[in-house]
Formats: sequence, structure tokens, C-alpha cells
Amino acid sequence: MGKTIARARVFKYGDNVDTDVIIPARYLNTTDKNELARHCMEDLDASFASRVHPGSIIVAGRNFGCGSSREHAPIALQASGVVLIVAESFARIFYRNALNTGLAIIECAPAVHEAQDDDELSADLTAGVLVNHTKGTRHAVMVYPPFIQQIIKAGGLVALAKTGGLD
Repeated sequence: MGKTIARARVFKYGDNVDTDVIIPARYLNTTDKNELARHCMEDLDASFASRVHPGSIIVAGRNFGCGSSREHAPIALQASGVVLIVAESFARIFYRNALNTGLAIIECAPAVHEAQDDDELSADLTAGVLVNHTKGTRHAVMVYPPFIQQIIKAGGLVALAKTGGLD
């Protein structure tokens, strides 16, 4: 996974960002990652697709990823360039789908409350540290167990299985 998995400007959103705004249902007839990326977040933030870049970070409030259980949501975010989501909490099914697809997610309410659009954050999930470089603050976050780190590093559970599985 590398020590720092992300250092980028933040896209900040509020509570209850559901899977219908992450990737609207009208685009669920495709599995083309590039097509999903073009429409990611468009019903919540029409400018997202034009501003997001590889290595981007989303910060959001409570219950991120609520709504329908669809793997399209974390896949669309990853294909857009998002490598990390920091939220107060995640919907359970989104949490599992994100990890299964290799998208790093962490819960850290204090970091969410202080972060603003365009703050620069970095995360070291091996050491369990989240840094807001704009504010000059550091937060302790959960350290993933080694098997979850392997899933993220591999790019998802299916990708890991194709390499022969867990160490």
C-alpha cells in the first residue's frame, strides 16, 4: 500500500451521501469504469467529474454510502481518481463494498468537522495517522489489519484472489 496512500485536496460533502448521488441509477446499466467516472457525483456536485483527479480524497459527514447496495458506487469513485474517503460514519454495506473493491475508507469525526473544501490531507493507514496539512493537525485513525491492507494494495478482493490470495 505504501506509507502515505493519499495527499490531496479535499472534496467536502455533508451527511447521508447516498449511492444514488454517488452514481445515479440511470447509469447502472454499464460496468465501464470510465463511463461510471464521468457521471460520478453528478447529481450532488455537477463539477466533480471535471475537478477530481487521481489521488483525490473525499471528506463527508455521517452515513456515507447509504441507500442501495451497489458496487458501482465505490467503483465509480475509484475510477474518478478517489483513493480515500474520510467520514464520520459509513453505511455498513458501502463500507464492505468499498473494502471489497480496494477503496480505502476511514472514520474520523474530528477530521471531518475541521476539514473544508480544498484543505490538503494525507493519510498513512499503516501508522494510523491522518494529517490536515492546511490546518496543521494530526488525528489517530484505525490501523487496518494486514489482510485488509493487502486487499487495498491489490486493488480489491477479486484482484487479490487473482494474485493467489492473502499472504
